[in-house]
Amino acid sequence: MEKIFTETDIKYIKERGNSLEKVQQQLDFFISGIPKVNLVKSATIGDGIWRFNEEEIKSFVSYFDHHKSKYTIEKFVPASGAATRMFKFLNEFLNEFDSENDTINSYINKKKANDVSIFILGLKNFPFYKELKEKTLSLFPEYYSFTTDKKQFALIKTLLSEEGLSFSQKPKGILPFHIRDGKIITPIEENIFEADFFKSEGAKTKIHFTITKEFQSDFEKITSQYTDFEISFSYQDQSSDTLAVNEDNTPFRIEDNKLFFRPGGHGALIDNLNSLSSDVIFIKNIDNVSQNHKIVIATYKKLLGGILMRMQFQIFNYLKKLSNGNVTDAEIQEIKEFAERKMSFPLPEEFNFFLTEYKIEYLIKVLNRPIRVCGMVKNEGEPGGGPFWVQDEKGRQTLQIVESSQIDLNNKTQKNIAKEATHFNPVDIVCGVKNFKGEKFDLEQFIDPKAAFITEKTKNGKPIKAFELPGLWNGAMAKWTTIFVEVPLETFNPVKTVNDLLKASHQPDNG
Repeated sequence: MEKIFTETDIKYIKERGNSLEKVQQQLDFFISGIPKVNLVKSATIGDGIWRFNEEEIKSFVSYFDHHKSKYTIEKFVPASGAATRMFKFLNEFLNEFDSENDTINSYINKKKANDVSIFILGLKNFPFYKELKEKTLSLFPEYYSFTTDKKQFALIKTLLSEEGLSFSQKPKGILPFHIRDGKIITPIEENIFEADFFKSEGAKTKIHFTITKEFQSDFEKITSQYTDFEISFSYQDQSSDTLAVNEDNTPFRIEDNKLFFRPGGHGALIDNLNSLSSDVIFIKNIDNVSQNHKIVIATYKKLLGGILMRMQFQIFNYLKKLSNGNVTDAEIQEIKEFAERKMSFPLPEEFNFFLTEYKIEYLIKVLNRPIRVCGMVKNEGEPGGGPFWVQDEKGRQTLQIVESSQIDLNNKTQKNIAKEATHFNPVDIVCGVKNFKGEKFDLEQFIDPKAAFITEKTKNGKPIKAFELPGLWNGAMAKWTTIFVEVPLETFNPVKTVNDLLKASHQPDNG
């Protein structure tokens, strides 16, 4: 390490709180590359994804409702991301549109910018329209004398500019997403309202948002209205930032010859999740909220929770038996079948030839892990990771959520398996993070470091390579017990671009 990093570098790495060992590991990955995953097949209904009928759903929902008071339950919402991508096409429009010599229609036709056309046509249906109009009038007093094109340009400029509403620079969580009963509703509030399904009498409902420190006061201004909830915040720690390198894999340096570290992606949030003390934790992205579908969303949240609680109850009973050592051969066979059929964890053929003590030891290792139950929706062409059977270097097959960037798309077989995916990951997850003794798992021990990403970025106009940690629900949970459950598309209502707010699930339900 001394050959690559100077004493000053090493001191700086330690001062930042970074692990010297992890920084070296990142550098090694840049040099040697990160191996792609080995897809065996896509997870499908009956082969890695569970589907339940109405009676079964009612049973799990009832189980959740009857048992939730026995657990401390919390909702974990990654909410630190700025809304930059949400307004990307409008920023491009502002940068490229020549207001003196062009018309908006000609720009739309020339650039095939249908998204700009949709935005303008739907302008009055956005929840922020009233605020936008008032702000535009204050910035452009002569607004009513403008041509139609100039008015539309002024509105878009006001929406994004620093002197205007500056929406693209703010976190999604604090933006106006919905209007209900004449009141603006933010994604923060929708996440708060949605958490009502796990409310227990006499206890405050717990929600944790991961945020950017500079916007904490904006979040608190909104959350302070909801005194029946225990709302907490955390930031992505700079110790989880990762090293950036030049194209030749040498460390990239900024002013004063300092090493350059970047945020390590949402995989860094495993540290934030690890710091929570609740028994059961629901995870959902900040922008996946709906104006409607409330009953369906609550039902399937309870379904996932009920499955987790029942599975955990059974696993804990088995672990207690195994730990006592008083298990018969028949019970060992029963536990083996449970691990393979219910936990989707195929055991090696040679397991049958192990001595009893090694069978017990092996089964404890298989069962004694954090559990996640993940909702999966039918694949309708949405971007995002999908559920697959993956084989590791030891030949073991496990269920994983895999992003396209982890797949070798130059390999025809791997590409075909990826294409065959029937479902994708909407990030609708419930986690059991304590063991059968009630002790918290150290989630850091269940990460696959080889499931990281290398991406291409720029810094100070120069190309760099950035290292993204294994994604929170990808490699960061690779060694968890994983259960995939089909949930309906109505539970998935993300706002990736501002135009998504025009979809029925985000408009007032007048029916």
